[in-house]
Amino acid sequence: MCAVHCLILPLILVLLPSLAALQLDNEAFHTWMVIAVLPTSIYALTMGCKQHKRYRVLLLGCSGLTLLIMAVLLGEHTGEIGEKAMTLAGSALVALGHLWNFRLCRKPSNCPCPSQKSSSQEDTIG
Repeated sequence: MCAVHCLILPLILVLLPSLAALQLDNEAFHTWMVIAVLPTSIYALTMGCKQHKRYRVLLLGCSGLTLLIMAVLLGEHTGEIGEKAMTLAGSALVALGHLWNFRLCRKPSNCPCPSQKSSSQEDTIG
């Protein structure tokens, strides 16, 4: 991982001035970002929920994704402030969902593994 970081960081630093050329206020950029975020977020949240069985995480992430989609679809009707508020709230919910998902996936599971059994359980089994 360190080698990948050391190889990619100089490339990112070289490309950083190019970000000024992007038209971040363009609606097409916003649409393409949502299109890129949807499948990756749904996949990550779903895989995490299969592991830890906490479906509130999936609900939180999907609520954020719904707000992001609404911001793209209804942005012109809600005005600039409404669009920015929906985008900010949606991205915050998605980020919180991913953070919660990550923390739950890193927790040790409550499986009945031999290393987690107490001595009384081992006596009753064998």
